[in-house]
Amino acid sequence: MTPAQYVQQKAAASGSSFYYAFLFLPTRRRAAITAFYAFCREVDDVVDEVRDPGVAATKLAWWRTEVAQAFAGEPRHPVMQALMPLAAEHGIEAAQLQQIIDGCQMDLEQTRYLDFPGLKRYCHLVAGVVGEVSARIFGQADPQTTAYAHTLGLALQLTNILRDVGEDALRGRIYLPMNELQQFDVKAHEVLNRIHSDRFVAMMKFQAERAHRTYDEALALLPAADRRSQKPGLMMASIYRALLREIERDDFQVLNQRVSLTPLRKFWLAWRVQALGRI
Repeated sequence: MTPAQYVQQKAAASGSSFYYAFLFLPTRRRAAITAFYAFCREVDDVVDEVRDPGVAATKLAWWRTEVAQAFAGEPRHPVMQALMPLAAEHGIEAAQLQQIIDGCQMDLEQTRYLDFPGLKRYCHLVAGVVGEVSARIFGQADPQTTAYAHTLGLALQLTNILRDVGEDALRGRIYLPMNELQQFDVKAHEVLNRIHSDRFVAMMKFQAERAHRTYDEALALLPAADRRSQKPGLMMASIYRALLREIERDDFQVLNQRVSLTPLRKFWLAWRVQALGRI
């Protein structure tokens, strides 16, 4: 299997909504975003799939070394072998990949966030930086697009957090800010034991409203000059905002099930942005 085949398989097998946004890109940009996304999946899977924290930390350390060696001209892993021929062309920097690993490291060391500013720092590393790199790959021309990309990354990650409350609880993690749980009188043990209540719904509505505001803020930040090039990000916004609305319509039944969109609906939402140029 070639490095290009490896990253393509990694991206497609994940079932992620991101895959649908890649389909409409020109060949080299699609190759770059697919390789970059495969890198994100690799390091994220270390945290989610390796049960021993010590082993996971060792694997993340290996990835740190691999990134450094790859940018020094000696990539070993097929993901980095696929990414490196495209990195300079699309402005991908080693420091950005290391920041993404920093975010995964936080997952090993921290299972609670006291307040939203603390959570926002985590989201910056695992989603904001991803948005920044993605915007460059898509063809960013205006420097102001970076602010849009970071804000959209935050909105997407907040949606992920709401979707995955139950799955994260099974791993002993709560990404909802502790002071906001207290605000709505939701106890941490209720989340960990996946107890759905009116208090939980009220707290989740508060979280969803913040996510919607963040989408609105992101879209307002996108310069007109980059609206065409950043269509893949707008596709993601459309898909994830539809997911957020499904979660709301389902009365936030996320503790014991995973709310998702069908592949056909994801493709339709992506195609609509491609065809109409707007969400």
